[in-house]
Amino acid sequence: MNSFLIYVIICSVSFIGYVLRVLSRSGAIMAAAVGISIYIGFELKGLLLLGMFFGTSTFFSQYKKVKKKLVEEKVAKHDQRDHIQVAANGGVAALSALLFFSFESHVFLMMFAVSLAAANADTWASEIGVLSKKKPVFILTFKQVDPGTSGAISILGTAASIGGSLIIAATAFYAFPELSIIECLFISMFGFLGNLIDTFLGATIQLRYRCSVCFLQTEKEQHCGIPTLYEKGWNYCNNDAVNLLSVMFATILGGIFFILCKATG
Repeated sequence: MNSFLIYVIICSVSFIGYVLRVLSRSGAIMAAAVGISIYIGFELKGLLLLGMFFGTSTFFSQYKKVKKKLVEEKVAKHDQRDHIQVAANGGVAALSALLFFSFESHVFLMMFAVSLAAANADTWASEIGVLSKKKPVFILTFKQVDPGTSGAISILGTAASIGGSLIIAATAFYAFPELSIIECLFISMFGFLGNLIDTFLGATIQLRYRCSVCFLQTEKEQHCGIPTLYEKGWNYCNNDAVNLLSVMFATILGGIFFILCKATG
């Protein structure tokens, strides 16, 4: 298929995401940039993985949205993904694709797949886990907390995380014949690790605020119509920063692991 036509399709899909209010204007532009970068590196096979991530994450973001209303009071997310959210989830994959295009090293293919597996694992865990009938527990204390609390885990969310990582690994195995089953299992493992890293960072360094009116702990800088009060966390380390860091760490650790395996194998 003509590359120019592919670029047009990528931009069109991004524009449709904007029209359907899945993406903001800046999010659509960033999504197009990520898609084009991935196509440059991996052609249609790479877009298949990206499509699996974007399609399933969008579906589960909208799934049972009414039941997630209370959780949305705690988290600083919007209905439309902006350029920062898109970059946090797809930026590492885009960079891996461009590095593969430049150096044609197998390790960058592995890192590309791990980055999307980690992003998908985290999205599935977040969007499905909050629907659990049982309260999640805080990863550092294992005490029950409210759904949507950063650093919380649940059985349903953990199972969803494993599923989100596995589906990317399975898609990678289908799309890239050069990947072995063992490599894809490791892709899934590091994808799941990315979600664990995200949970740990969410529990330790992610910004949290407290509403002075209703006393709800939240990620939002405004609640009940007034600015919230800083409670804990690192400056600028919001949910998007945690997502980016967790994907980066999982991808880098996966890359180092694959390099060591190749060196000793």
